[in-house]
Amino acid sequence: MNNIALGRYMPLNSVVHKMDPRAKIMILLFLMIAVFIPAGVWGYVLLSLFILVALFLSKLQLSFALRAMKPMIWMMVFLLVINILVIKTGTLWFELGWFSIYSDAIYQTLYIVVRLTLMIIMTTILTASTKPLDLTLGIEKLLKPFEKIGLPSHIIAMMISIALRFIPTLIEETQRIMNAQASRGVDMENGTIKEKVMAILSLIVPLFVSSFDRADQLANAMEARGYNPMQERTRYKVLKMTGIDYVGLLSSIALLVLCIVLAVIL
Repeated sequence: MNNIALGRYMPLNSVVHKMDPRAKIMILLFLMIAVFIPAGVWGYVLLSLFILVALFLSKLQLSFALRAMKPMIWMMVFLLVINILVIKTGTLWFELGWFSIYSDAIYQTLYIVVRLTLMIIMTTILTASTKPLDLTLGIEKLLKPFEKIGLPSHIIAMMISIALRFIPTLIEETQRIMNAQASRGVDMENGTIKEKVMAILSLIVPLFVSSFDRADQLANAMEARGYNPMQERTRYKVLKMTGIDYVGLLSSIALLVLCIVLAVIL
């Protein structure tokens, strides 16, 4: 759990770190749309190359980005099992009695896994290269025009920022509780199903209590400092787009258009 990557900021001196948070958020949005476009193998190859270039420019290790996939491994295995049992189309690859594996089941699973991997890596790059406060300011600035229709942009941005900020904190808290319970003789891995359920409950209950306590402390701290989300605010840091921001935006838009063209052609 100490190796969690998603939501953790890495203070590096890179081109991506210096980019405007608004540009990075918009690039992520364009790439997310491109991921869901059925552009075939070439579309995913182009997206993967774009992400690898972004990793290189951000000076992040590929292993660090892939580390965010660890919590999703069991979900992927479960998805593979469900697809094998449900999808019975395509070429028959294996058959043993009632159990059979068809090509469409494997392809469908790979299709979802590739999409999920690309999305998680892109999100990891954003959170690892952008400070939580900068991310909040970027989201707020992007949502600012929607205030005319009553959308509280600052409140939404603050909620997203706090959620991202506390992901590593909750992971560390979970590890601390697990160590404390293990010192009291609680075994999280071995035992009967009932014992495992009780062990999980001994982890979840104090984690929820600790989370609510942290939320209460944060609310009290914000209130003590006179925080008012509806008040007009000035900023010490003023966001300003540079050339690299426009290059990144244009590149992501071009990639999105190319994926659409590939989807139409294929």
